[in-house]
Amino acid sequence: MLCLALLALSIPLVPQSLPIEGTYTGTLQAGEAQLHLVLHLSKTSSGSLRASLDSLDQGVFAIEASAVKYASEQLKLEVASVGAQYEAKVSADHKLINGTWSQGEATLPLLFRREAPAHRPIDAVSPVEGLWQSALDMHGMHLRLQLHVSHDTEGQLIGALDNLDQGVTGLPAVNVTQKDAAFHFEIPAVGATFDGTLNAAKNGIAGEWSMGLSTDKLEFKRSDQPFELRRPQTPTKPYPYREEEVSFRNEAADVTLAGSLTLPKGAGPFPAALLIAGSGPYDRDESIANHKPFLVLSDYLTRKGIAVLRYDKRGAGKSTGSADRATTLDLASDAQAAIVFLKTRKEIDASRLGLIGHSEGAIIAPYIASHSKDLPWIVLLAAPATKGQDTLLTQSELIGRAGGLSDAQLVASLSFDKAAYDLVREESNPGILTGKLNDLVKESGLTSAIPPAALEPQLRMMSSPWFRFFLDYDPIPNLQKTKCPLLALYGQKDLQVSAKTNLPLLQKALQDAGNQDADIRQLAELNHLFQHAYSGSPAEYAAIEETLSPEVLEIISGWLSQRFSPK
Repeated sequence: MLCLALLALSIPLVPQSLPIEGTYTGTLQAGEAQLHLVLHLSKTSSGSLRASLDSLDQGVFAIEASAVKYASEQLKLEVASVGAQYEAKVSADHKLINGTWSQGEATLPLLFRREAPAHRPIDAVSPVEGLWQSALDMHGMHLRLQLHVSHDTEGQLIGALDNLDQGVTGLPAVNVTQKDAAFHFEIPAVGATFDGTLNAAKNGIAGEWSMGLSTDKLEFKRSDQPFELRRPQTPTKPYPYREEEVSFRNEAADVTLAGSLTLPKGAGPFPAALLIAGSGPYDRDESIANHKPFLVLSDYLTRKGIAVLRYDKRGAGKSTGSADRATTLDLASDAQAAIVFLKTRKEIDASRLGLIGHSEGAIIAPYIASHSKDLPWIVLLAAPATKGQDTLLTQSELIGRAGGLSDAQLVASLSFDKAAYDLVREESNPGILTGKLNDLVKESGLTSAIPPAALEPQLRMMSSPWFRFFLDYDPIPNLQKTKCPLLALYGQKDLQVSAKTNLPLLQKALQDAGNQDADIRQLAELNHLFQHAYSGSPAEYAAIEETLSPEVLEIISGWLSQRFSPK
C-alpha cells in the first residue's frame, strides 16, 4: 500500500483502532445553562487521534478539535474555533473521560460517558429522541449509520448522522420532524432525505432513504451499540492446518521479525509463499480498514497445500526496529531474511518457494528476484512501475477526481505536492525540512484544511528516510532483470497504482528482460485492495464487506498449482 501525498484527501491507510475510539456524551453546566455535548473520537489514516464535538442544544455539529494529545490515559483537546481546552483522565475501561473544560476565564468540570444512551432521554419532547442504529447497502458497500436525535432550547428536534464505516461523524440533520408516527429528516451534506414510520414499541423506524436518483429501504433500531461489522471472509479458528508463531533475525540490521507460519496437514516438504506487505507499518495480516487481506490469502493458500509465512513489518506488531528509518531496500533485506529462515525449515521445499508482494511489496519482490539465481516464482499485486514521485502524483490526481475536486483544485494540489517533493530533495536535515514544509503549508493557505493532528504525521513521514528514498526509486531496472515465472494482477479501479499507467510499463520491462513466463492481467471492477468496488476510492475500503476478491484467490492458487503442484 503506497502512502498518499500530503494533500490527498482520501486516505488509503487505515490503522488499527484505539480502545478510546468511540462516541461519548456529557453535560457542561455553565451557570444555569446546560449544554449537552457529544464527543466523537476516531483514528485518522495517519495514525493520530481525531476529535470532534456536537453541541446538541445549540444545534452545532462536527466542531473539530484543532489539536489532540492522548498518552498514558490522559486526553487533551484544543478547540481553537471556540477558544477552549479540555484536559481529562480516561478510565481504564475507556468508559469515562473525566476532566475540566476551560474557555475564556471559566474552568468547568466535564464528564463524558461512552456511547450516547439508547433509551429515550428523560427530558425528551419526542419519542424519536435518543440514539439509533442502521445500515445502508449501496454500490456494493455496507454502510453502518448512527443517528443522534435531541432537541434544542426552543423544543425543536435536532439531529446528526454518523457514517461509521467511512469515518464521518456529526453530519448535521435539518428539518427534523415527528408527527404522530411519521418521522422525517434531511442530510444536506450528502443530498439525502429519510421518511419513516415509528413503530408502536418506539424502538424502530422503518422507511426510505432517498439520495440522488436512488431510493432504498432503511430501518433504524434504537440501540447504543452499532451494528456488527461484517467481514465474512476472515477465517476463524480452529483451522484445518497448523499455525506456528515464529521469529527470525535480520542480523545485518539488528532486527527481529515476528510472524505466523501456516503449514498444510502432512509431513511435506511443501511449496511455500512469503507474503510482502505494502508501505506503512503493517502487521502480518496487512490489516487495513478492519480487513485482514494477508490472513485471508494465507488461509486460502494453506488449505490448497501451500505453506505461507506472513510477518509484522519493522516497528509493527511484535517485530523490532524502526518503520520510519527503513527504506524500501531495508525492507527488502527483511524479506530476504525471511527467505533464509524458510529454507531452514524441513517442512519447506526451497525449490518451490516464492514471493507474493502487494503494492510496495510488489516493488520488493522483483528487486529480490533480480538479485537471486534460484527464486522459482513471484506474484505481484498492484505493482508500481513508475518512479515514486510519479506514482504519488498520479495517485493524488485520481483520488482527487474521485473525491470531486475541480480541475483548479487538482492543479493547486499537485503543484503543492511537487513543491513539497522538491524540498524533500533539497533539505537533508529532517528538523529543518519539517519547518520548511510547515511554511509551505502556511504559504499555500492550507493550514485550515489540514488539522495539526493530521498534518504532523504527514510531515514526519515526508521527512523520513523511507520517503526520501521512495520518491526517486525506479522499479523498472529490476523488472528488466526479472526472468523467473511471474504473475502480475492489477485492479481496473485501483486509484493508488493505476493499471492504465503501470501495466504497460511492467509488460514492456518484462519483455526487455526476455521473461518467457509472465502472466499479466487487469481485473475488472477491483480496487487497490482487490475488492469489488464502486469508484475505487480508498474512502470505500472499510465499507466494502469483501476483503479479497474470490477471483484473485482462485487465479493465484490456479497459477501456482499449474507450475508447482504439491508433491
